[in-house]
Amino acid sequence: MIRVEKHGVILKPTKNKFENKSVFNPGILQVGEEVHVIYRALDKDNVSSLGYARLIGPTKVVERWTKPFMYPEYKYEKYGIEDARVVKINNNIYLTYVVHDGKNALVAYSSGKDLFNLKKKGIISPQFSYDRAGDFFSDTKLKDKYFFFKSYYKDGVGPYVKVWDKDAFFFPEKIKGRFALVHRILPDIQVAYADSLNEFKKNKYWKQNLNNLHKYVILESLHHFEARNIGGGAPPIKTKEGWLMIYHGVEPLNHGRVYHAGAALLSKNDPTKTIARLPYPLFSPNKAYEHQGHVHNVVFPTGTAVFKDRLYIYYGAADSYVAVASVNLHSLVKEILKYKKGYTYTLHRRTHN
Repeated sequence: MIRVEKHGVILKPTKNKFENKSVFNPGILQVGEEVHVIYRALDKDNVSSLGYARLIGPTKVVERWTKPFMYPEYKYEKYGIEDARVVKINNNIYLTYVVHDGKNALVAYSSGKDLFNLKKKGIISPQFSYDRAGDFFSDTKLKDKYFFFKSYYKDGVGPYVKVWDKDAFFFPEKIKGRFALVHRILPDIQVAYADSLNEFKKNKYWKQNLNNLHKYVILESLHHFEARNIGGGAPPIKTKEGWLMIYHGVEPLNHGRVYHAGAALLSKNDPTKTIARLPYPLFSPNKAYEHQGHVHNVVFPTGTAVFKDRLYIYYGAADSYVAVASVNLHSLVKEILKYKKGYTYTLHRRTHN
């Protein structure tokens, strides 16, 4: 098994009102030796905003703001802005995040050439009710779990709840000339393509996408540590062998869910084609700061940086802290490729059951 080193917690809650309960799930933008950290900050009223810290090297905090980097302003985000991810495509920075209005969890984004002068651009995920989306799902080759989660959210949140879409980020370059948006409608990880980001704001676009959602699935649950569902983690990293995807898997147990980190390699030209995938967690909760917190037993990767030959993975620990783990990047890719044949066989076997 691949060796992952854990470097511990680098950010904790403070006495500042906007982050006096938890800080976790950081978006990462690396610029040379600097690492910009845009993390989720939760206050004691359970309203999220985004905080900011700057690192020199992979773990040394040299700056941290005492006020939010971004905070709720509009009705659709009045209960929180959550779980940012950051990419730079050409000269533009794109910050994606989940917005919550107290009922619906949707994806929005901000963009600009300067990280500190981003402009909010609005919602870019489907805005259909689960009932309406269920009509689209019925016309596709989707597994039963999609309908389970439709009922789960209708029963738990309300009959008119919109499709919850989370864990969204862009590939850091266009694929075949188009923007590629990774997102997660439970229980799988999907991708959506568009020539212009304005396309993601149109119901007509999402109607067509949901009608063919099975064609856009990047990863679905295969292993025990992701039996409930999976979701996108950090924006993909381009390697010679393919796109390296660090994601999270959720294991359902009687005492509660356990969140693990996973890793897979996707085709450079078509990320719906998986090259290989680790059959075991890249890392799991095994430290006190991962076991006990606002939500127990959680490692939730959301960003990466590369220093020399090491990949640093930034993650939320127990929904309470920002922590860091690292792994040799070349060794990780090599380890994933060991399972190329096994992964192909597993898919073949599942297809013919």
